[in-house]
Amino acid sequence: MEEWKEYKISDVCKIRHGFAFKGAYFTNEKQPYICVTPGNFDIKGGFKLSKPKYYHGPIPNDYILNKDDLIVTMTDLSKDGDTLGYSAIIPQIRDITFLHNQRIGLVESIASNISKHFLYWVMRTPEYQKYIVNCCSGSTVKHTSPKLIGTYVFKAPDPETQEEIASLLNNLDAKIELNRRINDNLEQQAQALFKSWFVDFDPFKDRKFVDSELGKIPEGWKVGYLSEIADIIMGQSPNGSTYNENGEGIIFYQGRAEFGTRFPSIRLFTTNPTRIAPANSILISVRAPVGDINITHKECCIGRGLASAVSRTNKSAFLLYTLFSLKSDLDKFNAEGTVFGSINRKALETLKILIPTNDIISKFEAIVASMDQQILTLHLESENLKILRDTLLPKLMSGERSVIHKENNDD
Repeated sequence: MEEWKEYKISDVCKIRHGFAFKGAYFTNEKQPYICVTPGNFDIKGGFKLSKPKYYHGPIPNDYILNKDDLIVTMTDLSKDGDTLGYSAIIPQIRDITFLHNQRIGLVESIASNISKHFLYWVMRTPEYQKYIVNCCSGSTVKHTSPKLIGTYVFKAPDPETQEEIASLLNNLDAKIELNRRINDNLEQQAQALFKSWFVDFDPFKDRKFVDSELGKIPEGWKVGYLSEIADIIMGQSPNGSTYNENGEGIIFYQGRAEFGTRFPSIRLFTTNPTRIAPANSILISVRAPVGDINITHKECCIGRGLASAVSRTNKSAFLLYTLFSLKSDLDKFNAEGTVFGSINRKALETLKILIPTNDIISKFEAIVASMDQQILTLHLESENLKILRDTLLPKLMSGERSVIHKENNDD
C-alpha cells in the first residue's frame, strides 16, 4: 500500500471570502438568486436548502457560485460550533443561482494532486472540525478564517485512491439526498390532498354548504378548537446537570434547535425527564420562532421551547396536516411580546380549526397515513446511512480502512 503523504490546506488550495450582499435586497419571496449563508450547511457538513435567503439586488460577477463549487462556512451561532469550518458542495437546482455571500469561503486553485471531493471530505472529518473549533475566535458567535483553515494538516493517498474514497462517501450521501427528495415529494402530495379536501372542498362541491365563522363549509362539519382533536403537553426543561450526549436516560429536545425538515436530530439526553412526549407525537415550537413543527418517532422529554400534540382519536395524519395548515395563525405569535414571540397552552388549545365528520377524517387518514409511514421508513433508512457514513469517514480518511473492490467472476 502506497504511503499517504502529508499536506497543509494552504499549500493545496486558496480560500476566498464572499461578498457583503446588502440586507435591503433580501426577501422571503422566491427569486432566481439565493445568497448562501451558514444556515445552508448541515451539521457535520454538506449542503441543505432550508429557509433560503432570496436576493433581488445587484450581483458582482465574481460572486456567482457554480455547480460543484466547494465552499466552507466561517461563522457559526451554535454553542458547539456545529457547522463551523465544515464544507459543502454547491448543488444544481433548476432555476436557482447561488451567490457567494460573506462569511462563506470559496475553495479555489486546488492542486492537481488533490481531489476536490477528497478535500471536501477532509473538511467533514471530526478531527478537522475539532481543530477549527479549538482555534476559532468569539464566544457567542464563533469565527474562523481562510488563514486559520489553511493551517490544518491532513494526509492523502494518490489521486486515484482519493477519488475512490470520495466516490464511496458521495454515494452514501446521494442515497440520503434521494430519500430526502422522495420524502419531500410525499409530504407535498399529502399537503396538497389536505388543501383539496379541507380548504378548497374539491370532493364535496355537490354537497350542501352552510355558513360558519370560517366561511362556507360542508353541512355536518363544524368549527372547533384544536383541543377537541389533540391533547397538548407543554414542555418543561429538566436541570441542566442531567443533560448528556452519551445516551443515558431519555432523549431530550430543549427547543427547535434540533429540528429537521420533518424529524428532529437526536443529540441530548436527560436522566431526569420532566415532561414526556409520547412516540409519534407532534412537536411544536412555542418560543420564537413560534410554529415550526417536527415529529418525534421515539418517546422523549421536551423542554420549555416546545409543546407536543397527540391525537385524541388516533388520527395522527389529520392532526399533523391540520397543524401545518395553521402556520399563518401561529406566525402571528412571533410578532407578540417585546423581544421574543411565544405561545402558551391556552392559546394553542383554542386555535380555531375545521373539524369534518368522522368518516371523512377516516378516509383522509387511510390515504395519508401510509404516505407518512413511508416517509418515516425512508427517514430511518437515511439515519442508518448517516451512521454508516460517519463511522466510515474517519477510517477511510486516515487510511485505516481501504475501499474494497469487487472483482468480476465469470465462474
